[in-house]
Amino acid sequence: MAQKKVVQTAGRDQLGEFAPKFAQLNDDVLFGEVWSRTDQLGLRDRSLVTITALISQGLTDSSLTYHLQSAKKNGITRTEISEIITHIAFYAGWPKAWAAFRLAKDVWADDANGDDAKAAFQREMIFPIGEPNTAYAQYFTGNSYLAKISGEQVPFSNVTFEPRCRNHWHIHKASKGGGQMLVGVAGRGWYQKEGKPAQPILPGTVIHIPANVKHWHGAAADSWFAHLAFGVPGEDMSNEWLEPVSDEEYDKLPK
Repeated sequence: MAQKKVVQTAGRDQLGEFAPKFAQLNDDVLFGEVWSRTDQLGLRDRSLVTITALISQGLTDSSLTYHLQSAKKNGITRTEISEIITHIAFYAGWPKAWAAFRLAKDVWADDANGDDAKAAFQREMIFPIGEPNTAYAQYFTGNSYLAKISGEQVPFSNVTFEPRCRNHWHIHKASKGGGQMLVGVAGRGWYQKEGKPAQPILPGTVIHIPANVKHWHGAAADSWFAHLAFGVPGEDMSNEWLEPVSDEEYDKLPK
């Protein structure tokens, strides 16, 4: 579930004719290679490291604005950026934090309403929400997030769904063994096997999904939701993604 390669053209757009080698290193090496190594460090964490470094140096120009915008896109919330800059202030200096806050306030201006539901939901659980699930976004209705928890022994991830978000109908295929196990972490969600009533998933609920069973799972309409997803070992395994769960189907779920 790796993130897509980061594409950057600012170097060539702004310095391509004046400093072509610098432009190439900026676009192809810094962003094309270093930022794209998401198997080593996720985009969200790279954004956090970068904005900390820039603010600490007092660089509050357009480069910081760009990286604040990227941080927001990579999942850092309004509440989190406020706390991040406040923390930096004690180590990098109060004036630098003031300058950074002026930029951050504009970047997160459209998130000013409410108490930041995503950040509040993160406080409900011990596992991270993770990064936007861009690699599989085409198979989800609404926004989801992915945090890989372990890649050894039994690999598993924490999958977080915004309210009303759900994945499409799908099948975990296998000739022997296989399937998936879900464990509810926080919030309230649903699991439905084709032809059967939907089952609620609450923190601690365990769902066993055999191989070759058509199903979907996702959040309730009024709640964020997260579950751990474990892939069960098997032979000749593959995933078949099918049609979305329509609003008409989804709205028939119990309230």
